[in-house]
Amino acid sequence: MVYQLKPFDRRSKFLFINGLFSLLVLVMISLLPGRQSIPSPPEFKKAADIMKESIEIISSYCQENSINIDEQLDPLKTGLIGPEMTEITTSIGHLEAKRSTINPNFASLIVALLKEAGVRRNDTIAIACSGSFPALMIASLSAARVMDLYPKIILSIGASSYGATNMDFTLFDMYDLLLKNRIFNYNLTAISPGGINDTGSEFEKDAVTRIEVTAEQLGIPFIYEENLLSNIEVRESLYFKENGAGIKAFINIGGGYASMGTSSRILTLSPGLVREAPLPEIGTQGMIYKMLGRDIPVIHLLYIKGIAQKYNLKWDPVSIPEYRDHASNVEQNKSSFRLFIGIAYMIYFSFILIHYNRLKNMR
Repeated sequence: MVYQLKPFDRRSKFLFINGLFSLLVLVMISLLPGRQSIPSPPEFKKAADIMKESIEIISSYCQENSINIDEQLDPLKTGLIGPEMTEITTSIGHLEAKRSTINPNFASLIVALLKEAGVRRNDTIAIACSGSFPALMIASLSAARVMDLYPKIILSIGASSYGATNMDFTLFDMYDLLLKNRIFNYNLTAISPGGINDTGSEFEKDAVTRIEVTAEQLGIPFIYEENLLSNIEVRESLYFKENGAGIKAFINIGGGYASMGTSSRILTLSPGLVREAPLPEIGTQGMIYKMLGRDIPVIHLLYIKGIAQKYNLKWDPVSIPEYRDHASNVEQNKSSFRLFIGIAYMIYFSFILIHYNRLKNMR
């Protein structure tokens, strides 16, 4: 006797197709990496430890010398939160963002980002840091130290609200204090005023002069040109005049004019590691785009809330966070992806049941 297979009816076809799809989804989920306890490289914790020690040194110094001791602004008494408005305040800043950067895990994050950018031991990197986020200067230098890097550092003294706005304890003073305590041993490439067009034109009258005198006394090049383009050109020449071809990454901290340039396109740049981006017109490019134009990856540290959300860092913590293994962030992202797939499939499966019942009732 010869049996003939009956052709699939609509319900059978529906069940067959969605059964096959369900099988593929289960196979895909099973192939996703499981949650494994893979420790991060030792540099991550070392960088966090160096940053934590640096914060403690600055905190002790400020408490001993009655500097930046407003506990309403800085309840952790770190000394890294300055007054809202001073003679070197450049713009409005967000207090919660400033406090959120006082987190040793930022140092381990920067190590991770540098490694992701392809930076290796003994490489040269460039750093541009405004006074807006002094804790991120410490984080970047901590990362450079544990990775045995050679940073070319240009500090801009001006700062947005609640940054290093105290003229008696500027970003440079913090840097110098850490040098004297032998936390770091890097010579500065240059100092600039910061502020509008990197000229400090909005500062009080003698503020720029005081910054220049300090730089001259210490033999540090002082960048001061009459317009922004000239200031950017000087920075570019300082970064690239010696071993410039060897710069492997550029860390930008804050929203300094010389780094950002004048193109509105800079506002669309994502925080964190940036490998490439459409370049604006020549004449509007700051150092960020100058570096990207040379195929040098940029670590852009400005939109702090976005960075905190992206890398699972605490926002405005009530205490200085303890070290968190960077691998846990990766595992959390993997678990979140599994959960997303699971929820999406449950919604899809609900749709299957509803549609199947409709087909059943159509008999």
